[in-house]
Amino acid sequence: MGGLKNLSQWLTWQENLHSQEIDLGLERIQRVYTKLFPNGVPFATITVAGTNGKGSTIAFIESIYQKSPFKVAKFTSPHILNYNERFSVNNAQATDGQICTAFEQIELVRGDISLTYFEFSTLAALLIFAKQKVDIAILEVGLGGRLDSTNVVNTDVAVITNIAIDHVDYLGDTRELIGHEKSGIMRANTPCVCGDVNPPDSITRYANTIGAWLEFVQHPYTGLISLKGEHQQQNAALAALCVDKLNNKFKVSKQTIQQGLATAQLNGRFQIKNINNKQFIFDVAHNEAAVKALTKELAKDEQPTLAIFSALKDKNISSMIKAISPLIDQWLLAPLTVHRAADMSFLVDQFPLKESVRSCQSMSSAIEQALQQRSNQRIIVFGSFHVVADALKVLK
Repeated sequence: MGGLKNLSQWLTWQENLHSQEIDLGLERIQRVYTKLFPNGVPFATITVAGTNGKGSTIAFIESIYQKSPFKVAKFTSPHILNYNERFSVNNAQATDGQICTAFEQIELVRGDISLTYFEFSTLAALLIFAKQKVDIAILEVGLGGRLDSTNVVNTDVAVITNIAIDHVDYLGDTRELIGHEKSGIMRANTPCVCGDVNPPDSITRYANTIGAWLEFVQHPYTGLISLKGEHQQQNAALAALCVDKLNNKFKVSKQTIQQGLATAQLNGRFQIKNINNKQFIFDVAHNEAAVKALTKELAKDEQPTLAIFSALKDKNISSMIKAISPLIDQWLLAPLTVHRAADMSFLVDQFPLKESVRSCQSMSSAIEQALQQRSNQRIIVFGSFHVVADALKVLK
């Protein structure tokens, strides 16, 4: 596209190219992928699906390989502060120029095939990683697994973190149905590792049907880890098991695994910042299961707490609020600017007791009010990636 001169223009154009923001299916991307990679991608891949814990598990895997001689890349979504976060090679984000060059390559072969924003991102990641000659690429599934655009690649190891209720309009309203969709990233005669402590039967059933080599995490990792929360010990164990499955080709010592798990970093997962004598905690928890894990961690140090909260309208918002409400003394609701956002009146209606709930005109206003509070020294910002992103931008 000769008229698109920078990354911002490319992204705006992509947002309006396809009729639907979320349009699951592999038919479109498969046709373009085959043109770009007729022999498949020239690197090993790890594909990570699951309701919660994908980002943390990927951070652990990436950190392990960064301590090794191998060149590791990761593709994650959504981003928090800038689009370039989605693509990294050896912990360095892709530049605007690298991303735009990849978009141009896609556009040269796309023809009249309409691609979604996420399909463009997926293909761009693969092109960037191929050009950088990476050894291993970790791909985070965007939604589900079976019909997600990352599933266009035949993975070397499939990783399923856990199964909880989320995205019911697309994946189904039971753990069995959702487990089936996530299992779609498996391949025959290929390892799949799963960290769910109570996995739905559909995962084992799918593996047996196609002949995947499925293995479950037997116990949490007990060594030193860098990410906070008991649930992270399970994610760490899953990451270590994943790395073990590639050990024949990419040899990593036990010491390297330990070092990687002890030094992994990830924004927006119980991320703590001290600002004006107040403790801010940023967490992207955006469904009931994730909020329960967040609540468990907050409960270790009960103290007066204010929440800055918002959510997308397709979430079970009332269950999220119910899970954490016993620990929250005051709520500040901040509007989101994305079109999937729940409107403010709907958010307020989800609270059975409205005396402690206040609607704010903007995230800036919510942050300002939180900083002025004298009674609450701990401020938890959660409910969506968008909530955390908006708050971090205000506090930059």
